[in-house]
Amino acid sequence: MGIIDREGKHIPKPKQAVAVRYREDKDSAPRIVAKGSGFIAEQIINTAVQHSVPLYQNSTMAGMLLAGELDKEIPPELYKVVAEVLAYIFRIDQRLGQQQYRR
Repeated sequence: MGIIDREGKHIPKPKQAVAVRYREDKDSAPRIVAKGSGFIAEQIINTAVQHSVPLYQNSTMAGMLLAGELDKEIPPELYKVVAEVLAYIFRIDQRLGQQQYRR
């Protein structure tokens, strides 16, 4: 039995995971709030799923973010790539919100 995301897609067992948070009113850039490999990565993903946090799989980006410091802003060279992920998540949230209104 594996992990299922909020869209019902199976997520393979993760080798690494990074959680990033951005609060427009408090943060000047996204922050790394959790990161890890193996069991810790599984716990990060499980916690995200339990709290309906959207997931985005990209092992290259995860590797780059793992190099960042915990509870620090992401490095400026990753702003564009993380902004693209946040835009993707925003679109998912909008789509899911519209589906809820149709019910």
